[in-house]
Order: sequence, then C-alpha cells, then structure tokens
Amino acid sequence: MKKHQFRQETEAVRAGTDLHKKSGPLATPIYQTSTFEVTDNQEQLRVTPTDHFYTRYGNPTHTVVENAIAELEGTDAALVFSSGMAAITSTVLALVKAGDHIVAQRDIYGGVTKFLSQWLPKMGVETTFVDTNDIEQHERAIRPNTRILHVESPTNPMVRVVDLEKIAALARTHKLTSTIDSTFSTPINCRPAEWGIDLVLHSGTKYFGGHADLICGIVAGSRELIEEIHAVRTTLGCCMDPHAAFLLLRGVKTLAVRVERQNQSALRIAEYLSKHPKVARVHYPMLLGHPQYELAKKQMAGAGGVLSFEVAGSGADGCRVAEALTLFTLAPSLGGVESLVSIPVLTSHAMIAPELRQKMGVTEQMIRLSVGIENVEDLIADLDKGLAVLGGREQAHAAD
Repeated sequence: MKKHQFRQETEAVRAGTDLHKKSGPLATPIYQTSTFEVTDNQEQLRVTPTDHFYTRYGNPTHTVVENAIAELEGTDAALVFSSGMAAITSTVLALVKAGDHIVAQRDIYGGVTKFLSQWLPKMGVETTFVDTNDIEQHERAIRPNTRILHVESPTNPMVRVVDLEKIAALARTHKLTSTIDSTFSTPINCRPAEWGIDLVLHSGTKYFGGHADLICGIVAGSRELIEEIHAVRTTLGCCMDPHAAFLLLRGVKTLAVRVERQNQSALRIAEYLSKHPKVARVHYPMLLGHPQYELAKKQMAGAGGVLSFEVAGSGADGCRVAEALTLFTLAPSLGGVESLVSIPVLTSHAMIAPELRQKMGVTEQMIRLSVGIENVEDLIADLDKGLAVLGGREQAHAAD
C-alpha cells in the first residue's frame, strides 16, 4: 500500500497530474490516435513498452487516469479496460492456468458468476462458491491448487459487507491472490489495499464515470501483478478508447463530492424505507440495527448510493412500485448522477438460477435503488408516491 500525499477529495481532482508550475493545458489532452511515430528504429524499440507506441498497449490519456486511480486506491499502479467484465476476466486469466482452482463468494455480480461457472471450466479452471460471510467455509474450500480468493463488497444487490481484514489474512496464509470487486464502495468509502487486499477491481462505468456516458473497467494493485495483467490486456485487446479515458478522468475529478452526497441521501432513504408500513425489509449496512453495522463503520466511510428493499407483497407488487416512480428512472446500472431503479431478478441477477438467487437472498419482490445527486426530499416524495400503489394492512419491517 502506498502512502497518501493528500486527502481523498484533493487526490480525486489533482492525482495523476503534474503539480509543478508550467505553461500547458489544464485539462488532460485526448491522444485520439492509434499509433505514434518515431524518428528511427532504435527509438521504436525504446517506445514499444511505453504509452507512445500503439494504443492497444497504452496511451498517454490512459496513463494519466490510471495514475490518478492508483493514487486514490493507494496502490502502485492501475489499468483501465473497455468494460468492467474485461477487467475481471483479464485479471483472472492472468492469474490462473488449466488445473487451477478459485474460491469465490456466492454474492457476486451475475456476469462474473457466469464467467467463473460456465466459461472457466472450458479452460480447465474450477471455482467453488461459498457463503459470503462465512470465513470458515472460505478456508475449507481452499485446495492445494487454489490460486485466487475473490470477493465483492458491498455486494449486489444485498449490500452485504465483507470483512476485508479476515479475507486478506486468509489469502496470505494460503499464499493466494486476493481480489475484490469494490464497485459499490469506490476508494472514497473504502480502500481495500489498506486492509491487505492484493487487487482492487471496479466497473468504472458506475461511480468513477458517474454520468452514464462511458463503459470502463479498472484494476489496481502492485506493479508486479499489474504488469502481468497488462500483458493479457494487450493480447486480448480490451483496452479503453482514449476519448472514454478522458471522460473517465473528468468523472474521477468529481468522484469525492458525488459519493459524499450519495452516501448521505442513500442513508436518509434507507431510514425512510425502514419505517414505511409497505416495506418488509431494507438492505443497507449503515442503517442502525443492520447486523453488519459495526463492520461497515469499521472499514467504510459510507455505504455508497445503492440500497435494496423488499416490498410487503409479491414480485408483481415490486414491479408496480418500480414502474410508478418518476425521479428514479427504470434502468439497469448504478453510480451515476441520476437516480435509477431496477428489479434484480429481471436485470443483474436474471442470468442466475432461481435456486441460487434464493441462497443469495435475492427475492422476486426486491427493488434496487441507485441514489443519484438529486434533492433527497424529492426522491423520498417519489418513493412515497410509488409505494402508494400498494394496498393492504401494515407489515413488520426490518433492516438487513
């Protein structure tokens, strides 16, 4: 873990840039080029491993945003990819070979579950899925050929928090590489490297971009591991477009202020929902009374802008509520300035078998909210209007 020179808000705006006085552009230029010219063949050899050779290998716009992200995460280096799935698949492929084994928690993004359970077996790599917060089950699943311990925290859509200190210690004990999908958290709320996690992954499409206008993946970690992953990214060709990298850097500059607002608003909304008679259960770890409240307070500055809740009714009732909302736009994804609503069994977890969804706790009547930066009173009024479509007697509610 690298020492931080500035606080998070300052790093978000200034990280990756040259702070010395100079004459030049304030905004990082977009190197919208596939190829860089050289003066002679000796120079060609020198620039091949740099960001001035060919954009599939790297690009100066990539370099600035990668350096900024590494500073925010407190790691040696970072890489950006064409999508979040490109980041995680490239990372896993860099770390395993035929005959290897992975231990992953059950509560992870559906696309990653599909990659681990359906695609990797074709390459001779097996994955054992374990209960998210059962550290003993994680340890029992480890084999002599296990290479990766993969977690997600907070999880989608249950917003469960994983004890990163315990996961990192377990990985070190068994000489495994620990990886985390930290999309929901962002480095503003939690820096997993500070807890000993080796590689931190993000769907940069979400909070880092922040404006629903780019697709991006991120991995941050030690220089040694990042170089291994870089070789895979170059071979597979899943690099990021320079213009998208410019947009990503623009998003990074406002990351801290957006996430702080989203933390505050999501907690207010969770508190409102926890008292609503037509809500059976609310999933948000910073909610007082949540079973993981103490762990969340220990390792997070805030729980982020995503929460989920279950209506006191059926899956059809959940759909009715979601469709009745106005300020919460019915759409997948999360982390942007606009508030969104989705039904997990129809979107993020549609590809997961119903029996596995049941084990995860993802119910038909669950609604997931991504809280944006609108006025929180307006958002609560919108939810009040949406929940009004449900009738029937009052139900007991709980935080989970």
